[in-house]
Formats: sequence, structure tokens, C-alpha cells
Amino acid sequence: MLILGGAGVLLLAVVSMFVGVSDVSLTSLLAGDENAWRIFWISRVPRTLSIILAGMALSVAGLIMQLMARNKFVEPSTVGTVESASLGILVVTVFLPGASLFVKMSTATVFAVAGTALFLLVLRRIPLRNTLIVPLVGIMLGGVIAAITTFFAYRFDLLQTLNSWMVGDFSGVLRGRYELLWIVGALTVIGYLAADRFTVAGMGQEFTTNLGLNYNRVMTLGLIIVSLISAVVVVSVGSVPFLGLIVPNLVSLMIGDNVRRAIPWVAIFGAGFVLACDIIGRTIRYPYEIPVGVIVSAIGSALFLYLLLRKRSARA
Repeated sequence: MLILGGAGVLLLAVVSMFVGVSDVSLTSLLAGDENAWRIFWISRVPRTLSIILAGMALSVAGLIMQLMARNKFVEPSTVGTVESASLGILVVTVFLPGASLFVKMSTATVFAVAGTALFLLVLRRIPLRNTLIVPLVGIMLGGVIAAITTFFAYRFDLLQTLNSWMVGDFSGVLRGRYELLWIVGALTVIGYLAADRFTVAGMGQEFTTNLGLNYNRVMTLGLIIVSLISAVVVVSVGSVPFLGLIVPNLVSLMIGDNVRRAIPWVAIFGAGFVLACDIIGRTIRYPYEIPVGVIVSAIGSALFLYLLLRKRSARA
């Protein structure tokens, strides 16, 4: 089944490389059209690779975040991680406008770590950790951080720049502008290798310590992975909300909660889902394009409500 899933993602990737305004078709490539080949290698291939890498990484980051928070209704865009990363990029843009992408990524990562750690700290102080309260706390925290970011972006006339970070859009991806995303590919592999540790840590500090694992070290590793993935994706293509929430939950409904078995499925499903949303965004108003973040948000918010209502019905 996993092979079939990979084949489905490969099929979507092939379709993605031949969808667009520019005339790039299999016929033109086989005919040796230099312009078609140039667009293919400079734009279409990098765009497809960036979609796959971002989709895989954000989905796995959402799964890790859910294990860390011990709640299935959280992910980087609902706990303040993405908003904190955007605040970090804004700080760099204001004080170091000529900074490189690496400096922006590093600063965004530091802010993302701080924002995620703040959420986990607040979570520990909630006496009754109701399943539905946890994501609401994260959304409120993210809203406060986003409000602060928007205020300073307005004061420094950077609202338009801020908007480009908050809406995931792969239309500007070209060769030489997406390579940072290979970092999130490596982080996805690290997340898979540490899957068993995250599973144990998700059962609580006492249980983890009794098994001989360093709970704080595992949580720190998860915090770094989630923050780095969020920062790199925001810097490269913007925010893609709800992806890390809906994909792990849908995979869990299909194959259960075995994390080591689920991570490959989460990665494949996440990549395929973003590819499908990107293709929809590029064809629904052809020749114009709707950012993939808008499509994912529309579908993701509906699925989020369905999962919340389903959980409540199951408890009733």
C-alpha cells in the first residue's frame, strides 16, 4: 500500500510539472524546445520538489507537535510556532534589511522555538487539559503574536511583505530559491529515526524517565525539529496552515496510532495533499493562480471542524 501511495504522489508530481501558463508539454520537451526545457528545469522541477518537501515536513512536524502536546488537535500553525517565526523574520527585515536567507532562517527558528516553548509552558499550567481547550489556547496565543507582528509591520510599512510570509505560495519558487527546503527533508528523516522516542515522550515525563529516556532531551529535539521546519518553510514559501493537523489525524483514522508506521504515510499523504491543492489552485481560475495556502486553509479548516465535532460526538 505504501508503494501505491508513493506512486500516487509521483503521478501528481508529473501532472504538476506540466500545469501552468507557459507552454511546457511532453511534446515540446521531446521536440527539443530549448525554451520549454529552460522553464522545466528553472521553474517546474524546483516548484514540484519544494511542494513535496514542504508537504512532507509540515505533516511530520504536526505529528511530532501532537506527541509533544499530547493532543491531536495541535500543529505549528495553531500553537503560535508559525506566527513566532514570522515575527522573527519581521525583526530581521526591520533591523537587517539586507540579511541573507540563512540569517532570516536562523532568527525565525529562534523565535519559533521561543513561541512553541511558551505554548508548552502555558499548557502545563492548565489544570484541566480538555481536548478542545488545548488547540483554542494555541490559537489564542498565535493570535496575540500575530497581532503584535501586524502592528509593527504596519508601523514600518511592511504589511505587504508580511502577507507574503503568512500565505503559502509556490509561484515564486525558482532554481536557486528553494534549496533551503532540503533541510526540512533531512529533518523529516531525523523525525522518523526518533519516532519511538517521541512516542514514549508523548506518554508523559514519569513514564519516559522510568524507561530510561531523558524526557527533556527528547522534548528539546522535537522542539528544534518543529521550529526549524516551520521557520524554513515560512522563509521559503510562506505559511501552509492546518496541514500538520489534518494529515496526521486522517492517517491515524486509516492505519492507527503506531507512530513509526504512520510517519511514512503522513509524509506521503502530506506531499500528495499539497500537490493536489496546488494543482487545483493553478487550474480553478486559469490562467490566474490561487495561492496553495488559501486552498489548504479552506479544506483544512473544514476538516478541522469535522474532526472536532467527531471527537465530541464520540464522547457524547
